[in-house]
Amino acid sequence: MTEERISIRSRGCELEGLLAEMPGAKGVVVTHPHPLYGGDMNNNVVDVIAGAYREKGYTTLRFNFRGVGRSGGTYGEGLGEQDDVAAVISFMGSIGITELDLAGYSFGVWINSMGIDRFSAARRLVMVSPPVNFMDFSSLRYNQRIEMIVSGQDDEIAPPHMIKELIPVWNPCARFDVIQGADHFFLGKTDQLERSIIDFLDQ
Repeated sequence: MTEERISIRSRGCELEGLLAEMPGAKGVVVTHPHPLYGGDMNNNVVDVIAGAYREKGYTTLRFNFRGVGRSGGTYGEGLGEQDDVAAVISFMGSIGITELDLAGYSFGVWINSMGIDRFSAARRLVMVSPPVNFMDFSSLRYNQRIEMIVSGQDDEIAPPHMIKELIPVWNPCARFDVIQGADHFFLGKTDQLERSIIDFLDQ
């Protein structure tokens, strides 16, 4: 399944995205790691997340936040990026996606979490390596839509022991997978990450 390069209007700028349309109403928006540290939609983990969803028949859309790649604008301190996610979710609705997941990696998880109340069209949140040792998640409270969390055993930015302490606050029923031997970048462990996400989607 090939991805088509598209443009989506966000507040104050145009965003570039990669869309792969599949039959049906199921879809996912995937958000990327920190723009100030080289994160973009072509990140290997973002690619793996989108690929796992496509394998299960979901329409996938990954995109560059404002100021990244060919997306217009400049870094939005997290607030502009929430506008971007809202715009992309709205676009998915416009093409008939009514069963939408919102999946993020690292910084992308933080953006999705901070805007969770705005993103009511997303039925489930999937968190890959929520950077709890790097960014402030203290305002994130219980939400039953937080259904899946994945981290690497050796991840110092998203340490499993810190995440484990937060899961009772976020959603005690959420699935939490720890990938053995994986660091924050899942180097050499992306196959295990893909399997974890596919297993979740098969539930």
